[in-house]
Amino acid sequence: MNNIKNSLFYVTIIGGFTALIYWVISKGVSLEVGRNIVKKSVESNHWKDFLHSMVDNLQHPLAILLAQIITIILVARLFGWFFRKIGQPSVIGEMIAGIVLGPSLVGMYFPEFSAALFPKESLGNLQFLSQIGLILFMFVIGMELDLKVLKNKAHDAVVISHASIVIPFALGLSLAYFIYEIYAPMGVEFSSFGLFMGIAMSITAFPVLARIVQERGMQKTRLGTIAITCAAADDITAWCILAVVIAIVKAGSLASSLYVIGMAILYVIIMLKIVRPFLKRVGDLNATRESLNKPVVAIFFITLLISAYASELIGIHALFGAFLAGAIMPENNKFRNIFIEKVEDVSIIVLLPLFFVFTGLRTQIGLLNDPELWKITGLIILVAVVGKFFGSALAAKFMGQNWKDSLSIGALMNTRGLMELVVLNIGYDLGVLSTEIFTMMVIMALVTTFMTGPALDFIGFIFKDKATAVPEEIGTKSKYKILLSFATPEKGKKLLQIANSLVKKQADNSIVTAMHLSLSTEVHSFDIKEHERKMLIPVIEESQRLNQNVVSLFKVTNDIDSDIIDTANQGEYDLLLVGLGQSIFDGTLLGKILGFTTRIVNPDRLIDKFTGKEGLFENSPFDERTRHIIAKSKMPVGIFIDKDLEEVNQVFIPVFNKEDAFLIDYAKKLINNNGSQITVLDAGGEVKNTREIQETIRSIEQIAPNHIMIMNDRTLKKEFLESQDLMIISLESWKKLIESQSIWLNNSPSVLILKP
Repeated sequence: MNNIKNSLFYVTIIGGFTALIYWVISKGVSLEVGRNIVKKSVESNHWKDFLHSMVDNLQHPLAILLAQIITIILVARLFGWFFRKIGQPSVIGEMIAGIVLGPSLVGMYFPEFSAALFPKESLGNLQFLSQIGLILFMFVIGMELDLKVLKNKAHDAVVISHASIVIPFALGLSLAYFIYEIYAPMGVEFSSFGLFMGIAMSITAFPVLARIVQERGMQKTRLGTIAITCAAADDITAWCILAVVIAIVKAGSLASSLYVIGMAILYVIIMLKIVRPFLKRVGDLNATRESLNKPVVAIFFITLLISAYASELIGIHALFGAFLAGAIMPENNKFRNIFIEKVEDVSIIVLLPLFFVFTGLRTQIGLLNDPELWKITGLIILVAVVGKFFGSALAAKFMGQNWKDSLSIGALMNTRGLMELVVLNIGYDLGVLSTEIFTMMVIMALVTTFMTGPALDFIGFIFKDKATAVPEEIGTKSKYKILLSFATPEKGKKLLQIANSLVKKQADNSIVTAMHLSLSTEVHSFDIKEHERKMLIPVIEESQRLNQNVVSLFKVTNDIDSDIIDTANQGEYDLLLVGLGQSIFDGTLLGKILGFTTRIVNPDRLIDKFTGKEGLFENSPFDERTRHIIAKSKMPVGIFIDKDLEEVNQVFIPVFNKEDAFLIDYAKKLINNNGSQITVLDAGGEVKNTREIQETIRSIEQIAPNHIMIMNDRTLKKEFLESQDLMIISLESWKKLIESQSIWLNNSPSVLILKP
């Protein structure tokens, strides 16, 4: 009855008001008399009208800006991913993506496309939007600076950092003296040109350096700590010098700039002595995600905007204000982490690539069409490397570092990255740098950033001290060593339980290493210790409950797959245990992982038969990772698929062929160390016909009678499968099990798939 009533009401309302709308429009036509309204002919081409409308829409400023953003993000992410794969920071790829989309490549070979996507009249919108991205990014950089570390390591860091600024600054200023007459823009004073060349040579990219240190697992070492502290001190000092240089350039003379510098000092004092304590009080009261509501977030964003606005008005650039606003944020790491999450995704993923492309649109490599210009470019790169690399290295050596660490600090401090582009764009906007010099300096920024990784590798090779993630506690090869690599603490606890079952009574003759690797893009530099504690402590607590000694290993990396393989191979482990991201019983069976699902006919039917869920053979990054680990590891690999494993008492081992004989060795370990009850299914009739398997089982029965039994009946009952804690199966047999679409998979317990 209610449905009929509702339907009648709906028809009445829609019909009645539709009729009213039609009546008003009809009557309104009479109001057009005398207004000279031009009406299109009834015979006009509607398709052409539609096309004209579409063209007009495409040329609308908002449509152009959205098309630019979409293109920029896609290309930047693609290049960033590629360069991360070859061991370079993703920022290098994003910087090159900007140049590719500019006149140096796309503009040169596809001028019509470039003109349509980046018309000159649209560049103003792109520039302002990219500046907003930079302001947010500099705010994040300011928050990522750990001022406590700076205070603790101030002496060494300040000496090395200031040496790494003054030496390249002096060399850059000297270079400016020789190239000023030919390459400086007309009407620009030498002091302005020289100061900008000096500061451009002195910049170190703190975020890129911190990321490299994390990815190489150096953040806990003395070298890594000194490098990050030096870069932080360098950042603060360089930005203060840059603010002075901008003040001098804008004021026109040193005397006139003193007023600007005085205002800047007053502004910094106000931020440190008044604004910072206020923000600390607000942060202390709202340090949790629940309490950090919109009004509180608004306070911090308004502080950021006012700070940026004030520094722009004073004449030292809005980016300095954004940087300072980030630096004075409450020092509570939890608070900073929450706030950065709110800012970073938009600034780094959406807005920052716009800056790279805007820089790329200004970078015209085609202008360097003369050998002399390339000689100057080479000279700029040489001066930059000599000043920053060797200046930092010599200062570090003077402060008591060995040559390896000194050169490594030099290589890291030579990283310029995004910060260099920021300085260059400021100089270009102020008219201090010509297009040719701007292009040369951009190339220098790319080269010096790109060379950091290879330079560190070469230094490690020269000094025969290649970095490895293998912990020092690893003993001689005589010990049985298990490496378990886990993604979450819960997975780590389950893998540890299996490892413990294999070596429980061999504490003096075995080593278990629990390793967690985190992607560098997912961990902030200031949050590493907290993240490490969060990942490792639950596993360590579980090891204490099991009375199992564990060596813990944590590393931030940009390539988890390769680091797992390298750590396992270099450590000469006897077994590598890894877990799957999703369970077989949750819809990710492992088909794609092992590359044999293409032979299965109608996989959808298999999904319905086993799980009733979709996505059984979905491809995922974790699938690729597992397949890669299986292919490259030199030791046995155990792939664990969890179904609420609680203990390893009842273990089921199907044997399909002679090659599965190695599984009985694991059965022996479980019986000797854990007292497990093992059921061996003679699935292929090979147990009774293989002497090796028979002898191993006989030896087990002599030591631990009634702990192993042979089952010949392949018709497994649901009750039996549900009574088991764990199934151990070989990789090849697992493939056969899937291909045969075995019905009892639906009731299987947790699974450990072993590759010998």
